[in-house]
Parts: sequence; structure tokens; C-alpha cells
Amino acid sequence: MASTPPPPPRPLSTRSDDVTGALLVGGASRRFGAPKALARLDGETLAERAYRTLHEAFETVIAVGKAGDHLPLPFPIVDDGNDVRASIVGVAAALRAAPDDRVVVLPTDMPWIGVEVLHALADAVDGVDVAHVQTGPLPGCYRRSALAALERAIETDDLALHRALTRLRTRAVAAAPEALRNVNTPADLR
Repeated sequence: MASTPPPPPRPLSTRSDDVTGALLVGGASRRFGAPKALARLDGETLAERAYRTLHEAFETVIAVGKAGDHLPLPFPIVDDGNDVRASIVGVAAALRAAPDDRVVVLPTDMPWIGVEVLHALADAVDGVDVAHVQTGPLPGCYRRSALAALERAIETDDLALHRALTRLRTRAVAAAPEALRNVNTPADLR
């Protein structure tokens, strides 16, 4: 796994039209006790906040999760087609549903991510299958070339996304630690 500094920031007003933003909203939320997607921060749900941030960065945005959860969100959910709740399932579903080769995947529980990190991930995936932040596989930019390895891992019930990445060409992108904080409990929102 190669580590590279992030590319120079592009203007925040620039939205990529050849990258799909994908929001994952189907997590189990065991520690949180309720769907994280519906938790509120600064007047909007975590899902709405993440979807808005993705749309500030990319022309095309999809949300992936469990249609059967019937989450009351103001945008459609692409069903991931699997009973298993694991981020690898959502990433694979996003790659299948996205119209673009590059898909920046953001989990709903990372409300402090900014457009600059999303753009840096999309820009860093040249020559590799996945560009991810230094702390792990999400958020990350996944090329369609990663899909076969993810699907093989799902088929063999090896659902750890970080293990699937060991079979792919990856690049780590540095991002500020405060942008990478995630919400695991209601106290994390305070």
C-alpha cells in the first residue's frame, strides 16, 4: 500500500461530473441504538448532511442501503441486494449501480468530511483500484476494477473491507484527523 500526499486542492465550487458519490446508509448501528442515518446534527440528519456534502463534490450521487429499512429520507435508496449488513456489501452495490468508473464512497456516520477530502480521494485513484484515507478503507474512491475482488470476498463470507483491500492496488491519502471522526454513539454528536 503506497502512501502519497494529497493532490493540490481544487476549487471547492468545482463539482466532478465523471465521479459518482455514493452514500452508505445501511449500517447496523448496534452501538448507536438507532439508525445513524436519521440522527440529527445541526438541524439535519447525518444522511442528509453526507448526501449534501457528496453533491457539493459530485454531479451524480446515489445512496445505498437496505430498501426494506424504509428510512424516511428525502432521496431514493438503491437496495444493496443482500441481507448482510457490512460496508463491503454497500461498496459493491455502489460500484454496480454507479454510472461512472470512479465512485467515492462515504459512510453516513462521518459528518465532518469536507469536499476537499472527497476530491482528493477521487484525484488519487489514478493507477490504483482504491484510494482511501489513512485510517482505513472508508471513505474511499473505488474503481470498478475493485468490484470482482469485493464480490469474491462477499461470496466467501469474508466481509471485512480492509481485508479485501489487501488483494487490490491501493493508495492512502492523508486527511485531517478531525475530518475523519465518526459517530458511534449519541454522545459523539455532542
